[in-house]
Amino acid sequence: MASTKSFLQLGVASNLLATLTELGYEKPTPIQMQSIPALLSGHDIIAQAQTGTGKTAAFALAILTQLDLNKLKPQALILTPTRELAIQVAEAFQSYAKHLPNFHVIPIYGGQSYTIQLKALKRGAQVVIGTPGRIMDHLRRKTLITSALKTLVIDEADEMLKMGFIDDVDWILEQISQQHQIALFSATMPLPIQKIAQKYLHNPLTIQIQSNTKTVAAIQQFYTLVSNQYKLEALTRFLEIEDFEAALIFVRTKLETINLAEKLGARGYHVMALNGDIKQSERERIITKLKNGQLDLVVATDVAARGIDIERMSYVINYDLPSDSESYIHRIGRTGRAGREGKALLFISPREIQSLKYIERSIGQQITEIKPPSANNITEKRIQQLMEKIIAVINKGELEPYYFSVEQIMKQYNYNALDIAAALSYLTQQKNPIQIEEKSFIDKNEHLPSTNKKNHSKNKSRPRKFTRKKFNKNSN
Repeated sequence: MASTKSFLQLGVASNLLATLTELGYEKPTPIQMQSIPALLSGHDIIAQAQTGTGKTAAFALAILTQLDLNKLKPQALILTPTRELAIQVAEAFQSYAKHLPNFHVIPIYGGQSYTIQLKALKRGAQVVIGTPGRIMDHLRRKTLITSALKTLVIDEADEMLKMGFIDDVDWILEQISQQHQIALFSATMPLPIQKIAQKYLHNPLTIQIQSNTKTVAAIQQFYTLVSNQYKLEALTRFLEIEDFEAALIFVRTKLETINLAEKLGARGYHVMALNGDIKQSERERIITKLKNGQLDLVVATDVAARGIDIERMSYVINYDLPSDSESYIHRIGRTGRAGREGKALLFISPREIQSLKYIERSIGQQITEIKPPSANNITEKRIQQLMEKIIAVINKGELEPYYFSVEQIMKQYNYNALDIAAALSYLTQQKNPIQIEEKSFIDKNEHLPSTNKKNHSKNKSRPRKFTRKKFNKNSN
């Protein structure tokens, strides 16, 4: 049966299989099952699939299988609607090609220095990934040479249309005269997309994959507005208030997995970092600890968390904004699996509110806003925990040796038992004081857009779906 096929049976190159195992890929998704063999056989394809179905790996693995690594010329060109998706797809290619010698990929997009891009293109790469505007610029300058091009991928074609890029895509396709394969991926197929397909694709195979939104809908989803400088404090408050068995915290970079894990560890949490630099043996050790309850928190990057399916994983926190809605779906899909309850929290800064709206449109549902826990919430929780500790100690019946000390303090210093009990409670809470300061988690200087749905729908300007600033710094 087709459903039982492995990546090897689909035709994926043997030198990619070990990497897929390291990344936690167990079996192909439906879109990979259908797309990979079609692409490897040279067909043009139209793949209608929602985000979160594994389409990036579908075209990336097929492209990598067919590359001539001895040629440093662009053999594959991937068009993406946003710079953030271009970066994410480039990172995916890098991770899949971890064991491929002499592999090079270049993401090119608006807002990045031309000098950097020109140097990279001059050095050469087998795969180029970019946004339509900047790809057009390089084609006009003749700095992007397509003479060796074998495959062109149009990713998220309907988003290209929504953002006004479809004419740019048309122009790019017209410039490539030699025979090449085209793969068009789109969640929906509006008429302008159909016209592009009819104009440029030759006898395409059509692939339709059912949406993942049913799985997403089963997970309780929340977002909280918090400025970047207050994220750590907001995170620790949520971790203290929420009832969960184990939590997966997603960040953007390898470096941040280490930094955040160290900060949470210093606050008393059992936490470890999981990123692409972690060896397979260490990864397995971390997963085992999560399963048996020796570990409560893991701070991870997108790629490192693939394949994690742990019954205790009841909470996913998007500490950093995901690159796109597909990443969001993959992330929160680590919880709420096989009918189990799951909860997901997304940290959004005021400047990223449009990204939230894009995610909501992509998954077809609204995400509920929740405020960071207040000082009163924390106080109530800590008092309750202290009471439970005290009652547990009383119930153990081992207080007899301590009565003498309390009686001595009462006689010698004339303190009552209530004062002494309160002082002892205070001593136990030195690292976790009962009272904390109330504060705002939004920077006064940071503009907070209205979250009113109607107001957003009236905004005719093109939204910046995912902010580059926060993603490119220290990105790995």
